[in-house]
Amino acid sequence: MVVEIAIGFVVAIATIWVASLVALLVARPKGELVREAVRLLPDLVRLLRRLAADATLPRGVRWRLAALLAYLAFPLDLVPDFIPVLGYADDAIVTALVLRSVARRAGLPALRQHWPGTEAGFAVLVRLTGLPNDNPKQPQPESP
Repeated sequence: MVVEIAIGFVVAIATIWVASLVALLVARPKGELVREAVRLLPDLVRLLRRLAADATLPRGVRWRLAALLAYLAFPLDLVPDFIPVLGYADDAIVTALVLRSVARRAGLPALRQHWPGTEAGFAVLVRLTGLPNDNPKQPQPESP
């Protein structure tokens, strides 16, 4: 009886893990954005920390950011970080999904105010969030 429960538990955990991976694959940004997001991860983490500390943002936004920072700090990931490229892709995808939600609620001006990186990095951030680019110096991406 105990062995059956243990097997059922292991199968349930494995099923949840596979379902989470499939959900990440479906929700991931398309094209080169995942690779660009992985390269921007240090700037994104600093941005998240700054946004989470901004008391002018709605509480729900700050809670989402705090949960994302906890996820990024947690040592266990859906895909282990020692796997080249894929190990950090899950962090980048989850970060992009939360950023889309936060950006729509907080707005592009808040993201620009707290962005610690370069203008090119900010352009990638704008593409990740799906918001319109308000910087006339940066070209708008062409839509297919």
